[in-house]
Amino acid sequence: MFEAISALKGKTSSGFASVADKGLVGMITFRGDLASPATAAAVREVTGLELPAQRKATSGGGKSVLWMSPDELLILVPHAEAPAAVAGLDAALAGSHHLAVEVSDARALITVTGPTATDVLRKLAPIDFEAMDEDEVRRSRFAQVAAATWKSGAEEWSVICFRSVAAYVFGCLANAARSGAEI
Repeated sequence: MFEAISALKGKTSSGFASVADKGLVGMITFRGDLASPATAAAVREVTGLELPAQRKATSGGGKSVLWMSPDELLILVPHAEAPAAVAGLDAALAGSHHLAVEVSDARALITVTGPTATDVLRKLAPIDFEAMDEDEVRRSRFAQVAAATWKSGAEEWSVICFRSVAAYVFGCLANAARSGAEI
């Protein structure tokens, strides 16, 4: 048996904003008919949350559901709950066309916090952060790699990327947030 570890092993960096590995997070890629009442009921049963609108996130109770595309969600749950959440989705949607896959070990979640966190992100992604709603999710490029971001707290942004590029993304964010690099 192996011990699960996050891609960045709890790494943090402080400058004019703080950058931190969120640690182990259960992540589930869900593909299916997002307009289906059965899908909405299955996601609600597993997370306690409603399906988000297009390009939005719903969050509560330590869980989040992120709209990723017209037929795709990313569901975030506590790491230990991910296998049961996948099983719950599969059981609730048995017989319907869907896919629920745990991708916890394939992704990394990094947070950028502080009153100037947006300045850090602005340096790396071609997104108008000020125009984003509080619960809006954007998929884009951060420096040279694909990532998704959303405002996950009053002064906090979350960035999800592939595990294979987590150190690169963390390094880019930490460099952009270093003291003396303010905009």
